[in-house]
Amino acid sequence: MELGKTIDTLFIGQKASLEKLITESDVLGFAKITGDFNPVHIDALYASQTRFKERIAHGILTAGLISAVIGTHLPGPGNIYISQTLEFKAPVKFGDKIRAEVEVIEILVDRNRVRLKTTCINQNDVVVLTGEAIIMPRK
Repeated sequence: MELGKTIDTLFIGQKASLEKLITESDVLGFAKITGDFNPVHIDALYASQTRFKERIAHGILTAGLISAVIGTHLPGPGNIYISQTLEFKAPVKFGDKIRAEVEVIEILVDRNRVRLKTTCINQNDVVVLTGEAIIMPRK
């Protein structure tokens, strides 16, 4: 396995992303792993009576795609995820194709920390999640 980038190989504006189709199986599997069986995610009849009118994916499932970008692409394997802020902007529905993106917005060489802008966008270019992450690149 190729190791991720070190702080001296990162630069402001550097970006990486990945895409994932969110399926019913993903949502049900996430519910089983976490124990979050909120009916808005699991029960079609219940969800049909909510403001969303259908089941939606867990917000943290969507946020997990950011972790996948950070852990596999930018900065990649060997980094440490320190913190993450999240703002959920729109629901993610079953069948949505989500693009998770990270962008380097600050490099703190003396602390070996990098601040990333984090965004998830659906197939209709609707931003569904925004936030910022702090990571510690591998040495």
